[in-house]
Amino acid sequence: MKQHLTLIVWPAIAGLLAALLILDRWVLTPSPAAPKAELEPVSYAAAVREATPSVVNIYTAKLVLEGRRPLLGRYSALPSQRQRIERSLGSGVIMTKHGHILTNNHVIAGADAIQVMLYDGRSANAVVIGTDSATDLAVLKVDLPDLQPITLGDSDSARVGDVVLAIGNPLGFGHSVTQGIVSALGRFGLQLNTYEDYIQTDATIHLGNSGGALIDTRGRLLGINTLIYTADNQAHSASTGIGISLAIPESLAVFVMRDLINYGEVIRGWLGVSVEPVVAMPPAGGRYQQLSVVEVAPGGPAQKAGIQVGDIITYIDGERVRDGRLTMHRIAMLRPGETVSITLQRNRQSLELNAVVGALNHSVTPGTNSLAPR
Repeated sequence: MKQHLTLIVWPAIAGLLAALLILDRWVLTPSPAAPKAELEPVSYAAAVREATPSVVNIYTAKLVLEGRRPLLGRYSALPSQRQRIERSLGSGVIMTKHGHILTNNHVIAGADAIQVMLYDGRSANAVVIGTDSATDLAVLKVDLPDLQPITLGDSDSARVGDVVLAIGNPLGFGHSVTQGIVSALGRFGLQLNTYEDYIQTDATIHLGNSGGALIDTRGRLLGINTLIYTADNQAHSASTGIGISLAIPESLAVFVMRDLINYGEVIRGWLGVSVEPVVAMPPAGGRYQQLSVVEVAPGGPAQKAGIQVGDIITYIDGERVRDGRLTMHRIAMLRPGETVSITLQRNRQSLELNAVVGALNHSVTPGTNSLAPR
């Protein structure tokens, strides 16, 4: 009996000791405290470092003649003129390695001399390749080596709430950066330009920021900073102060730039109708916008396609019409000769017509003979 107990107890004791040894060495031994991970501060330095070499300062000079009538005793002499130089400043963005720079038209309008200063301190005189007053954009060109074009972003994918940075030459201080968010998209109605589709941000811009870059947090171009809407409810292209900042989307700016470089002017698509928005309220609920045709240009693409006054345009290329202004922009960015599918309602019947896009004549007012809301 005693021998039997010994055979049972000793293996149990050995197993217990082994378990205690395992617990002591691998389980119960406290591991050294892991060092606390240091939180990296939020910084956009990499984005700024990527984009800043592509942003330039622009200085312009304009010769202004002033009339004066000097007095000689009690008699007035013949009117004479004196000259003075009017200087202004702005910003621009290097778009190609060949030296093409995108800026605002109002920055260089009427200038007799344009000088561009790069981030690395180099400077050069610039020539005007082309301007487009309808979007307030202009393309310059400088002859310098080793230029760094900016990386393009996708303004069509921008979202309200995205963090953005504005780089420019405010008040002549040189390259400066401000930060904000996208406050709204598709802003229009300022009636300063024919084609308005602004990105609204709260990034602070001042006199001199016009023509500079609006970038995302990866340093990619989202827009060209253009206007600030001040508290007195007036838009200014050369305002100083904090307000609502507006930028021309990258997609529109690049479209205009390429045409100015290739053709010296912007070639816009033309459909040849005037429309006004109407709100549709289907029985199933909801509401959406449609476009009522109020004028058709004789011999224009719309008339040739069979579109008539009173037709209600509901879809273009299979996409529901939501805003007459955006539809105008879409047609304008098509190339003459392209075919566009137009779905419309006429006498409660749905029709689908195909129109061949024409070229917008610069003598035609876009609000009267192009597809544009009245």
